[in-house]
Amino acid sequence: MQSTDLGNKESGKIWHRKPSPAARDGVIVNIIHTTSDYLPKVLRFLNVAFDSSGDCLIAGDHQGNIYGFDLPGNRFNLVQRTAQACTALAFNLHRKSEFLVALADYSIKCFDTVTKELVSWMRGHESSVFSISVHASGRYAITTSSDTAQLWDLDTFQRKRKLNILQSVGIQKVFFLPLSNTILSCFKDNSIFAWECDTLFCKYQLPAPPESSSILYKVFAVTRDGRVLAAGGKSNHLHLWCLEAKQLFRIIQMPTKVRAIRHLEFLPDSFDAGSNQALGVLSQDGIMRFINIQTCKLLFEIGSLDEGISSSVISPHGRYIACVMENGSLNIYSVQALTQEINKPPPPLVKVIEDLPKRKPTSGDLKIKVTSGRVQRPAKSKDNKIQTRILKQDLTSHFENKENELSDGLNKKRLQILLKGYGEYPTKYRMFIWRSLLQLPENHTAFSSLIDKGVHMAFLNLQRQYPIKSRKLLRVLQRTLSALAHWSAIFSDTPYLPLLAFPFVKLFQNNQLICFEVVATLITNWCQHWFEYFPNPPINILSMIENVLAFHDKELLQHFIDNDVTSQLYAWPLLETVFSEVLTREEWLKLFDNVFSNHPSFLLMTAVAYNICSRAPLLNCNRKDDFEYFFHHRNNLDISVVIREVYRLMSTTPADIHPENVLSGFVALTKGQYPVFNQYPKFIVDYQTQERERIRNDELEYLRERQTIENMQAEVDQQRAEDEAWCQKQELLHKAEEARREMLLQEEEKMIQQRQRLAAVKRELKIQEMHLQDAARRRLLKLQQDQQEMELKRLDDEIERKVNMRDREIATTAKDLEIRHLELETQKRLYEKNLTRNQETVAKEMRQDIDAYRRKVDLEERSFHRLLEADQTQNQKAQKWKEAEEKDFQLKSEKKASALSDASRKWFLEKELDDALEHAEHIHNKVVPRCQNERVTSSRLPKTSQLNDISEMDSSTWISLSQREAQWDTVERDLLGRVRNLRQRLTAQARSRCQTPRLLAT
Repeated sequence: MQSTDLGNKESGKIWHRKPSPAARDGVIVNIIHTTSDYLPKVLRFLNVAFDSSGDCLIAGDHQGNIYGFDLPGNRFNLVQRTAQACTALAFNLHRKSEFLVALADYSIKCFDTVTKELVSWMRGHESSVFSISVHASGRYAITTSSDTAQLWDLDTFQRKRKLNILQSVGIQKVFFLPLSNTILSCFKDNSIFAWECDTLFCKYQLPAPPESSSILYKVFAVTRDGRVLAAGGKSNHLHLWCLEAKQLFRIIQMPTKVRAIRHLEFLPDSFDAGSNQALGVLSQDGIMRFINIQTCKLLFEIGSLDEGISSSVISPHGRYIACVMENGSLNIYSVQALTQEINKPPPPLVKVIEDLPKRKPTSGDLKIKVTSGRVQRPAKSKDNKIQTRILKQDLTSHFENKENELSDGLNKKRLQILLKGYGEYPTKYRMFIWRSLLQLPENHTAFSSLIDKGVHMAFLNLQRQYPIKSRKLLRVLQRTLSALAHWSAIFSDTPYLPLLAFPFVKLFQNNQLICFEVVATLITNWCQHWFEYFPNPPINILSMIENVLAFHDKELLQHFIDNDVTSQLYAWPLLETVFSEVLTREEWLKLFDNVFSNHPSFLLMTAVAYNICSRAPLLNCNRKDDFEYFFHHRNNLDISVVIREVYRLMSTTPADIHPENVLSGFVALTKGQYPVFNQYPKFIVDYQTQERERIRNDELEYLRERQTIENMQAEVDQQRAEDEAWCQKQELLHKAEEARREMLLQEEEKMIQQRQRLAAVKRELKIQEMHLQDAARRRLLKLQQDQQEMELKRLDDEIERKVNMRDREIATTAKDLEIRHLELETQKRLYEKNLTRNQETVAKEMRQDIDAYRRKVDLEERSFHRLLEADQTQNQKAQKWKEAEEKDFQLKSEKKASALSDASRKWFLEKELDDALEHAEHIHNKVVPRCQNERVTSSRLPKTSQLNDISEMDSSTWISLSQREAQWDTVERDLLGRVRNLRQRLTAQARSRCQTPRLLAT
């Protein structure tokens, strides 16, 4: 096993010596990618994808480096650096140099491997894309993530459809079925739906698997013919579904070492016509086991417990297997080295032992265990040994046998012996044998170039001429005919080509390449000289058929001549439809088993044999319509009898009229490119092409003129319609104007009436407003009166409280006076003792006090007069005068108060003095009766001085009493003034309230 390290190289050789993989492991080369940085490390490969040819592949690592590998050319090169890990790859697009890569940022990019440029950038996923499925044509792609699947048009790189699902039901995989327009969607709840690609119409849904073997599907694989679906999951069971019958037909139990299945993929084979038999199963242990789904035998396995496989991809032609190993490297296996037994042709003799049961199979009936070991082939019988020995000893036929050896290991003579023994080939191997007999080259590139040219103009309206119920079958027929027309120009003008190709299209509808090559091989070999008299039927071929019929059945030919029935009626309908109208499917297949196994003249002999075997009903026909009906409908005829008659005619027909001498032997199509087909009168085809082009141009010119006339007529009609519409519009506008004028008059009258009603309403509202204002005014006046009454009451209460306070103070003062009177009585007694001693002193002091008081009073009067004079000179304003008057009034009030207090004090002193004198006289009369007059005179003076002294001692008390009385008088005057003002305002308000209603009434 060779190993290659990519390193930091952008290009180089994959291997340095020609690989020779051993059958034990089959590894061609092991590819690793290491970096030469300071800390070297291995860059792990994540995804691999092959192109449509199967010879080139791309691989991406976890750092976003994508390498392209050309296996036949032994070259690799760095295609792109995306700087992100790739999650999925696809390399089989319509443009061969382009590929799709899904990146870790949920985007999908398209790059070109040649220019290394970004072609397109597609966004729309919200989670990682883990699968990319490309349509067989390479024009559409489906990208799948866990929450959605999106369908993209790779011509415009626009999203066509988006599949949204519930979060509870995740998507497992959505992909195209091979070589079809069907989309298969598989969900996590084991539901599988099939959809039509163009209309997204749900074609069918697979039923639920049996409960006894129900597993959660994780991985899926489909055969190349799209008939069998394999599904697996976390179990060692595999479910095989027949998509045509829509039922589970087999359950395969893998070995006990297998606990979970991580990947499934069918191994393509050129011998099975797309019905792949080998299935690769990658399990959890990293080993990929390939089993035969029919025999359930373990064929071979790749990978090991030490070198496990992470993922794998098989090339479309089945030659290589590219595996990403668990250590991050890439292994490329040679299938030829691993499957030596599989590539051998099947045994020539096949016997049906037991048919499938007609009842619905159960899970127990379907389950088959996989047994280990290589494919065991049946031992050769004695007859086979005898036949082999005879063939080896027949030296004369050695060269002939060598020519009869087919490319796939089959022998044409042996197949003919098998065909004569059983009358037909086994159904299971019929397609394989046909491909071997016809030696189909399978030129994928050449066929793709023909398909890429699109639908030919001659078959754009094929549905109108040949209405087919199945749209898929119609598309396949249209593509096959278009490919034939692109291959050779005559096929675009051949009217019977759809009839000739239809049975093969119906048979090979799932493999269009094989269908095209079978029809092309049929035309080049069994349709020789058909186009020499084009566009007429091949008169030369029909003449050969008529000569053979004349030799073997003159009576039938004479009957045809008598009824004016030519070979164009009794032979040409059979040939142009290749007997598909007069035979059933099984009869037609049996017939062409013999046609493809013999010389091209066998088909012409079949037309003669069909007439000879049907001579009885044909001799009874006398009308031309009956003959036409007979050769276009199925008849009660045994095809085996017809085939035996053909072989008889082939062996008994004279050489001079035998078609074998005119027709060439079988020649297969060339590999790589298809041969040039020009066996037709080119000038006629060119003339027809020119005439058709001229007719097309005339028709286009006619259509242009007709379109011009129609446009002019449309313009005239439009102008007429516009004029009529304008007149109608004017009339409508005039009527609308009159109606509007009447409406305006009515609206004016209504407006006048509304204005009158509005004026009346305004008057009523004004009166109501006045009444409301009057009521509000009354309420306000009443509120003000209530507030003033409350204020008067509060003032009366305050006056009463102040009067009570004054009375309490007077009572308190009276009590104080009583107490003071008692004190005076006490002092009186003391004064009486010192009366005699202090009489002169007291009298002197009294005189001094009187003089001082008088001086003080004069001084105050003089100062007051000076102040008045100074105020008059400085400020002559009225306010100053008023202040002066107020001060004068205050002084006068104080004087009056002092005068009253002095008078009351004098009165009190005089009374006290009189009482004291009376008491003194009473005492004096008792003590000194003899000198009464002198003592009385002398006693009065001390008493007067004593009283003066008492008055002086209590002057502060009397002054405070006088001040308090003056204050109370001032407060009383203030309160009386406020009460007077309130009464005046209340009287004025009452008068105004009495006058307001009179104003309102007026």
